[in-house]
Amino acid sequence: MNDTTRKILTEISTVTRDIEMNYPELQKYLSETQSTLPKGDNQSATISEKELNSYLEELKKMISEYKDKH
Repeated sequence: MNDTTRKILTEISTVTRDIEMNYPELQKYLSETQSTLPKGDNQSATISEKELNSYLEELKKMISEYKDKH
């Protein structure tokens, strides 16, 4: 795993924890957003940095939209 991928995964973890701690009402949507990640036919399937970035941006957008409405 390269440094860029590691940074993206760390940020995804941080944003997910933020949702769990500060926006518990959004937790029900976490499994839905995870469904946007590609599913491989086996455990060795890899997810690209582009796909991880897309997922991260989706999480951030969810928080942003929630804040705008509340």
